Amino acid sequence: MTIKDTAEEWEVRATATPFVGNKTSVRTDDVVMPDGSVARRDYQVHPGSVAVVALDEQDRVLVLHQYRHPVRQKLWEIPAGLLDVPGENPLHAAQRELYEEAHVKAENWRVLTDVYTTPGGCSEAVRVFLARDLSEAEGERFEVEDEEADMELARVPVDELVRGVLGGDLHNNCLVVGVLSLLAARAGDGLDALRPAEAPWPARPFEA
Repeated sequence: MTIKDTAEEWEVRATATPFVGNKTSVRTDDVVMPDGSVARRDYQVHPGSVAVVALDEQDRVLVLHQYRHPVRQKLWEIPAGLLDVPGENPLHAAQRELYEEAHVKAENWRVLTDVYTTPGGCSEAVRVFLARDLSEAEGERFEVEDEEADMELARVPVDELVRGVLGGDLHNNCLVVGVLSLLAARAGDGLDALRPAEAPWPARPFEA
């Protein structure tokens, strides 16, 4: 038996979009269940995101402290952002986010993992990259606004982040998934065995 997620789409009898926001929307589908009954499912339609575990030569990860209004907390996170353009190359989006949020560039990129953040209620798919060989980006810093204007930047040792995750002190989905995937990759075939940065991503197809 192969443990692998598979594509499947159940019949939708009716659909509506009761809310359309700036970046996301809410959709209501009437879905036919295996026994023939119809159940209503409400979910957020999301364009997808990228996130970056930026690892420096001292085994520290670049993290950001940012206010997140829905949960009423300031969370430590890794650089991340939306796929603003349909079909956008996720590597290019990740490079942009690392530059805009941290003014950092990286020479070595790999795919750490691909995840659905909350598949029971949202279509968001996230590709988490590993970025190494870091250096300061050239040119002027990107001008931030809103929550990002209050953002704090730090470089934290991997072991300290792992303790925070397992101790219940760090909660951001991408940080948790990224840091623990980094540990798993090291314990397995090594970081250089990770998928290339432009590996196919069926959840959000793109042109290389």
